[in-house]
Amino acid sequence: MSSPHLADAHVLYLHGFRSSPKSFKARVVHQRMAQLGRAQELICPQLPASPKAAMELVLTLVERYQAKGENKLAIIGSSLGGFYATWLAERFGCRAVLINPSVDPLKNLEHHVGVTTAWHSDEPFEFKQEYIAELADLKVARLTRPERYFLLAATGDEVLDYRDMVAHYAGARQHVIQGSDHAVSEFEQYVDEVLDFCTGSEGA
Repeated sequence: MSSPHLADAHVLYLHGFRSSPKSFKARVVHQRMAQLGRAQELICPQLPASPKAAMELVLTLVERYQAKGENKLAIIGSSLGGFYATWLAERFGCRAVLINPSVDPLKNLEHHVGVTTAWHSDEPFEFKQEYIAELADLKVARLTRPERYFLLAATGDEVLDYRDMVAHYAGARQHVIQGSDHAVSEFEQYVDEVLDFCTGSEGA
């Protein structure tokens, strides 16, 4: 593995729908940053089911460290977290890595309205109808600066169509994995590439 230097950049990791900071990719990012002596610079919150509440939480966390004068931020978002990461990157003007991101969750999550459970918990998880409208408020129709984005997409994604991702993030750096799956089960192979992009200064 290479050893990316995070240059005191905080990395915000946003998990996907029904997921948590215990997800496989979140743990890989944490382990790698810990190896680099940067574990304290990872922000990885448990996101509420409500998109509005999720973004309010993230904004509070980001403002908290910005108040300390720590202004360099990069975002990694997986699946629905990639959708959130895009809205946040446009807001903050920072870099973002999207891992099999949900391009149009308004369509994809409509049939998930109701009570279910999270992947890493037996606690009931309710996704309400009103959350669809909250997602609509966060939709980014067009990227203002595609060079700020890095798309990691798998052709074997069984949940989302990688071609939608490639089209939506046109002009961004893209790494299309042949095969793999929605979880990117071999993510350890790509974590350094992801963190290297997070640390870049050009165009960010």
